[in-house]
Amino acid sequence: MSGQLSDRFGRKPVLFVTIILQTICTFAQVYSTSWLMFTILLFINGLGQISNFVAALVLGAEVLTDKVRVLYSSLGTCFGFALGYMMLPLFAYFIRDWRYLLLALSVVGAAYLPAWWLIPESPRWLLSQGRVKEAEAIVKKAAKWNKLQTPAIIFEESCYNETKTDVKEKYNVLDLLKSQARGTTLIVSLVSFTITAGYFGLSFDTPQLHTNPFVSCFISAAVEFPAYVSSWLALLYLPRRLSVVGSLFIGAVPLFLIQLVPQELSYLSLSLEMLGKYGFTSGLSMMFAYTAELYPTPLRNTATGTTGTVSRLGSCIAPFMLKMRLWFKYLPYILLGTLSILSAFAAFFLPETLGQPLPENFEQMQRGKGYFLYLITPGYLFKSLQTF
Repeated sequence: MSGQLSDRFGRKPVLFVTIILQTICTFAQVYSTSWLMFTILLFINGLGQISNFVAALVLGAEVLTDKVRVLYSSLGTCFGFALGYMMLPLFAYFIRDWRYLLLALSVVGAAYLPAWWLIPESPRWLLSQGRVKEAEAIVKKAAKWNKLQTPAIIFEESCYNETKTDVKEKYNVLDLLKSQARGTTLIVSLVSFTITAGYFGLSFDTPQLHTNPFVSCFISAAVEFPAYVSSWLALLYLPRRLSVVGSLFIGAVPLFLIQLVPQELSYLSLSLEMLGKYGFTSGLSMMFAYTAELYPTPLRNTATGTTGTVSRLGSCIAPFMLKMRLWFKYLPYILLGTLSILSAFAAFFLPETLGQPLPENFEQMQRGKGYFLYLITPGYLFKSLQTF
């Protein structure tokens, strides 16, 4: 729902409203009087957390440009996630009472609220809503910060009139299934589902890393740093499709190899499992940036939120998938590995966005159609047969 709200009311309001929601619910959990009350507050807390994560990702991707956008969409958001992941066991180690631990976490959330006066609304979103003057004001302010000169008129009047007309057409989640976006949406959803299932499945397996749960959690978080650096470098220099396919293979192959490791070499099995997590973590980071680049501005947050919702089904089934080892020890690894190989094949049909500007409408999204997808379109086949 947050993606739809963000495309309707703006990235910035949704970002800060959900930060407030998360902070209030974390604080309220301190005073929980029952397990039911605690769980309900935790559920609402989760709604706020993933919503502000997606809103911040899209806002940054739209405000920043070129290599800085790639840096923010990969290292910026994901390093922040990994740093918070590592801080949690450190907080918990020194604050053993769960009420005081939640109180400390709520203070961290409240510290972000003054950023309202520093973070601008997305000029791209404002333009998509016909609010050209506000978009110009933000661009001029950014130019002033960077000591650059701007023309008197940044966006032409014709652009203003065109945008104002386009605003009358409101987009919703059903537009993701239109002919221009349907194939991309289905493939991105499948790939995101697989990567998230693999990431959380192997993350939930972290108690095997160390007998101390605090150390296990810390190691699992620390493994993510090299994965995020790799994804950033891949996004800078390699095609998006190739990078995502590669991360899926790196996640899948170790899961198949684990079955060949003798039981006495447990550390080798754990190393292969962490290599698999490295692959899925890299893919997760890349899909954040890739998804934001695939969709046009009026639908970008809705698309990111919707495909993110599908991906979270992967995190929901991950614990149940791990329980399948009661029937056969390696069954979870086989399922995740097979699903990853299938998703890698599907990812070949995604459009390539490396070096391309962010699409502002469906027509620009259509022009970015992937080569493989183009080859199998009925129109192309018909022309080929006609020529033959």
